[in-house]
Amino acid sequence: MGTLNTAPRPVAGEITTQRLLPRETPLPMAPGDLAKRRVPDRVSAAVGPAMTWRRSLILLATAALTGAGGFEMYRVLEVGGVTVLEAMVLALFLVLLAWVAFSFASALAGFFVLLAHRSTAVDAELPSIASRTAMLLPTYNEDPHRLTARLRAIIESLEGTNHGELFDWYVLSDSTDPDIWVAEEKALLALRQAVGTSRLYYRHRADNTARKAGNISEWITRFGAVYDFMIVLDADSLMSGQTIVRLVHAIETNPSAGLVQTLPMIVNARSLFSRVQQFAGRLYGPMIAAGVAWWHGSEGNYWGHNAIIRVKAFAEAAALPQLRGRKPFGGHILSHDFVEAALMRRAGWGIYMLPTLGGSYEEVPPSLLDFAARDRRWCQGNLQHLAVVPAQGLHWVSRLHFMVGIGAYLTAPLWLLFLLLGMLISLQARFVRPEYFPKGFSLFPTWPAQDPVLAIWVFVATMGLLLLPKLLSLVLVWLRRAERQQFGGALRTSAGVLAEVVISALMAPVMMIFQSIAVVEILAGRDAGWQTQRRDDGTVERRELYRKYGVPTLCGVAMAASAYAVSLPLLLWMSPVIVGLLFAVPIGALTAKPAPGKLFSTPEDREPPSVLRRANELSAAADLGARPALVELRQDPALLAFHLAQLPPPPAARPDKVDANLAVGRAKVDASDTFEEAAAHLSSREVLSILNDGSTLSTVLQKR
Repeated sequence: MGTLNTAPRPVAGEITTQRLLPRETPLPMAPGDLAKRRVPDRVSAAVGPAMTWRRSLILLATAALTGAGGFEMYRVLEVGGVTVLEAMVLALFLVLLAWVAFSFASALAGFFVLLAHRSTAVDAELPSIASRTAMLLPTYNEDPHRLTARLRAIIESLEGTNHGELFDWYVLSDSTDPDIWVAEEKALLALRQAVGTSRLYYRHRADNTARKAGNISEWITRFGAVYDFMIVLDADSLMSGQTIVRLVHAIETNPSAGLVQTLPMIVNARSLFSRVQQFAGRLYGPMIAAGVAWWHGSEGNYWGHNAIIRVKAFAEAAALPQLRGRKPFGGHILSHDFVEAALMRRAGWGIYMLPTLGGSYEEVPPSLLDFAARDRRWCQGNLQHLAVVPAQGLHWVSRLHFMVGIGAYLTAPLWLLFLLLGMLISLQARFVRPEYFPKGFSLFPTWPAQDPVLAIWVFVATMGLLLLPKLLSLVLVWLRRAERQQFGGALRTSAGVLAEVVISALMAPVMMIFQSIAVVEILAGRDAGWQTQRRDDGTVERRELYRKYGVPTLCGVAMAASAYAVSLPLLLWMSPVIVGLLFAVPIGALTAKPAPGKLFSTPEDREPPSVLRRANELSAAADLGARPALVELRQDPALLAFHLAQLPPPPAARPDKVDANLAVGRAKVDASDTFEEAAAHLSSREVLSILNDGSTLSTVLQKR
């Protein structure tokens, strides 16, 4: 590999007139292909028997719990014979119970793993590293000031490890808002001068092909050959320098590893919804991650950010194909991270998880509606994986990852169907005249009946499988004095778990409806698009509350009326679901507001790590004001010179490819007498096209 030492390194005085990119060192990516066969495995076969035993244990436990629960459910329904509707209920119950049992078995494994784990001192001596690593921050219409505040905190933390010279930093912009684009350039110039490094680079992509995956792929093909590894960040990512160094050391010392990641913790939550998510992720997440890491081994998954990746492995194996057909199932793959991990594993590279490393952070949407909007895109991405599952040569665990991701969304309509069938059976028994004696000879009548007592025990057992992992996570906190104090004590943590269970139970039926609608929309051919995630407070307008939560509320009214028509006991039995749906609007409004008190405090709230504290200080001090792009460039000659230097050479004129926005923008500029008049008449898309065309931009800015 080459080095960046030969690339032009602008000094502070020259920074505004030079391109903020190193010399290109291409690394071709293999064409995306789902039809390749697996190559010889780089992962040592010595771990095979142990991993086989672990996976067998998880699958056998899942099968045993599902079989036992299914048998008991059959006993509930078989009194007087199993009808067609009851058979459908039993089949759905088996599928859903298998899902719950699988998650429970994995979490139980994580409990015993953490029970035997001894924490490593946070201030333990850092290992030495020697490899070149690129830190990549793809961004799409994000707030540039908060973005650079977090990035500066990471840079300063890494420089404090004395390994900073081994890392280069890239902000890879796909922003389509012209004001944000120019604000990014201004913020990046200020950041580079503030941190005093020439290893901070910026690139804006005019063509947003394949979204984030295409952004990373384009960087690899232009600059990837210089680096051994890359760490991909998200706009809300935060990582400590110590964690980054340890990730580099982990992949350096394992030549078979293609990717290594740790568990990101949620931070900076303010609304009640986000604080519940933060508390749950911080308390339950480590146990869940430890469980999956225990049986995934070298066949782990990828969560899309805060992971270190071997550039060579990614370039050789992880190029994504375009799926056949039209959107939403065809086209570019949305949930690219799962597929990239599977393709690297197929090529023989190991995908590993270090669940207890720490020092990795992210944020969460501030409201249930914002979460559902992001979840809608993830739903489409996971359902696209139906076309990837049959790909040749994939490891069976990789296929299982795809099926788990698909199941995470298909279970929502299945739960809804399960509830509706149960109510339909009750309504049938209440209003439809039963046929006690079927056609033909029969000595005994067929009584439509179930065993209510046994049904209660089956329900309790199923709820136990859902809730026991949360209690086991609480037990782990109780057993560890330091962690118990970080959460505010055993009593406060226990109260937090109880409150989290109640609030999550109220929100779960609403998410069930939202996810069911998403699945139906995708099956009907509706594409999710590419929206910017909201990262401020969770305030939701009243009109939007009524519009978005109207369908869940109507579902709650229909369920309540149907249950009450059968009997009051059935209404009480269904109340955990019905209450959440009936009160969807007030629940949505309440959870979007700031959380009261310190009930859901986490260790990062009580004692923020230095990188988080620094990022928040910089964010609070950032200038959040943004001016129109053309005004900004007109008033800052140095920024204008830098912007023009970033533009690629103009392409050769092609009559068959005319930028209509640029043509209309030029006409408006020519028809305007002043700069203010031209700027006032240009649309956002026209300004974006002008920003990409140096000659037209100069014409606009030179008007009086």
